[in-house]
Amino acid sequence: MFPTVREVLALDPVRHGGPRVVAGAGGLDRLVRWVHVAEVPDIAALLSGGELVLTTGIGLPGDDAGLRAFIGELADVGVSGLVVELGRRYPTVVPRVMASAAEQRGLALVELRRVTPFVRITEAVHALIVDAQLTELRATEEIHQRFTELSVEGAEPAEVVRQAAELAGCPVVLENVSRQVLAYDPAGESAELLLRAWEQHSRRIRSTGRTGYDPDVGWLVTTVGARGQDWGRLLLRWPAGELATGSGTPPTRLTILVERAASTLALGRLIRRDAEGLERQIHRSLLTALLDHTRPVDEVALRARALGVALERRHLVGVVVRYRADEPGSAAAQARLRDLAEAVSQALRNADLNGLSSTLDDQAVGAVLALRDAADVDRALADFATALDRVRLDAGPTAGRSYGAPVGVIVAAGSGVDTVREVRRSLIEARQVADAARRGRRDLPVYRLPHVGLAGLLHLLRDEPRLQTFVERELGPLLAYDAEHPREQLLGTLRGYLDSGRNKSAAAAATHLSRPAFYERLARISRILAVDLDVVEDCLSLHVALLALDAVRDD
Repeated sequence: MFPTVREVLALDPVRHGGPRVVAGAGGLDRLVRWVHVAEVPDIAALLSGGELVLTTGIGLPGDDAGLRAFIGELADVGVSGLVVELGRRYPTVVPRVMASAAEQRGLALVELRRVTPFVRITEAVHALIVDAQLTELRATEEIHQRFTELSVEGAEPAEVVRQAAELAGCPVVLENVSRQVLAYDPAGESAELLLRAWEQHSRRIRSTGRTGYDPDVGWLVTTVGARGQDWGRLLLRWPAGELATGSGTPPTRLTILVERAASTLALGRLIRRDAEGLERQIHRSLLTALLDHTRPVDEVALRARALGVALERRHLVGVVVRYRADEPGSAAAQARLRDLAEAVSQALRNADLNGLSSTLDDQAVGAVLALRDAADVDRALADFATALDRVRLDAGPTAGRSYGAPVGVIVAAGSGVDTVREVRRSLIEARQVADAARRGRRDLPVYRLPHVGLAGLLHLLRDEPRLQTFVERELGPLLAYDAEHPREQLLGTLRGYLDSGRNKSAAAAATHLSRPAFYERLARISRILAVDLDVVEDCLSLHVALLALDAVRDD
């Protein structure tokens, strides 16, 4: 960290000159990046800001306007201060106009009342600056070494955040893009005060670029992410009011620290995902083998055991997780499915469940839970569903991802089996239940076969030729009639009548027909289908046929 003007005035060579601040005392905490000796009035063009200018005043303008312009140019370029040695140009005091201009611009103006070799001042200040830069360099080297070790060790986010807070001596918070806290370290302060109403507080923190500082709230912020996908922010609280350096911005060391910590977090996430990528491939090959019987069951069980998943002498339950809405073929859908597969895998770990998991097709993620006791099925499924919700909530709705409440997910489970050979039946049942659950209106943590209802059952049987034959037998003549008379669409009339509970008045209103017109349509339907719409059994058969037709058409 560079010294301030106040610290420079305390150095022995400067104190030897009898310094006196005559204007701009509010600027004494500005940082001194360098010391520059100047005896010409147009020196501002050669400066870049942060310099402490030393002068005897010999070459300065003799008129008030020239002196005001000289002070204004120095202030505009951002110098730290101006030190004038008395005796050569100004015998006892600097001109009043110079002091007035410096006070107006907040520029620290200092008189040296005794002759002092400027070289001693520059040597002392530059030595201080070099020492500060060396200290900063050593601190930066420690930061790089610490976070390199964390990257190599594959440290968890909580440990990276803890190390960052320890190095900075300031509170550090890691949040996702939804402003939910993923990890934090209060650095000895009150965690409750730090995180109180965090989301609202975080949304008030503004930063420009990938790394920035908001002086209004005192937070240094950097974006966390890689490969074009940002998934969070790392925030370090550095209140300038308490740790003022004169510039109103955190020291470079802290900026380097948060950026290295963010890089370590992003790299750790990529490493974990890539490492899991190979594991997920093995899981998928094993699940595919169980479904398609492409490998001997004993071989699958052996490979699973080598992977740390024991399938023998376990109660096995097939689970399928899918989104309610399909987006086939799109790159976004593939990314969503990968993210869902990662969430399912993480949920299994968080729920302390042993099993295989991977994508099954373009729409669903499958898993096989290996339980020690058949009595644990309900508890295990409930724990898994809860863990999955928590994982998706913690991830947040990030770019290219589909976590969060707006996207519905179905968790379906098949019947438990006791041998590896029977796992296929449990997985297929789970996939069918997941497909059928999309047709229903119930919202359950886990769907089982009893939950799918009549519509779900018909959806499961939609590929069954006998069901399709039933639909044709019951509704075929009416479908043919509608095909020849597209303006009438008597199928819609029949659906409205059955959906209204055979209440003709309500059905006529729902279909926007007058009662006579509606009654005439019902009579026509009765003739076409050769049924009596006042008979409950006939209407029940037609209602089931309509539900079956919807299931067949959905396929």
